[in-house]
Amino acid sequence: MDSPAPDEELGLDSEIRETAHTKSDFDSERIRSSVAQLASTSVDDLEKLTSELKQLQDFLKSETERVQGQIGDVLAGIGIIIETITPWQTTAAAGAQNTHTNGRDRLKRWP
Repeated sequence: MDSPAPDEELGLDSEIRETAHTKSDFDSERIRSSVAQLASTSVDDLEKLTSELKQLQDFLKSETERVQGQIGDVLAGIGIIIETITPWQTTAAAGAQNTHTNGRDRLKRWP
């Protein structure tokens, strides 16, 4: 068998190198494209997540304000109840000091 002539070897080597170089360029471009697509998707996902977190923050803020308002209403109601009961307790305590008839103290059960 004859070995290829040196000129033929050079032509074959340069063809292999050119094919390898073209494949390498194709792979590099494919990798760049994939990275760009992933980066774009990641940025979109992060923007969507940021938007959702902002909505959640707004919701929590409004709920906090609503609950604080309800707590204020409850405290105001308790204040009214205390103002209403206080004279009764004062009257009951004064009456308890004056009523020891027959050894019974009926108002002792009052808190």
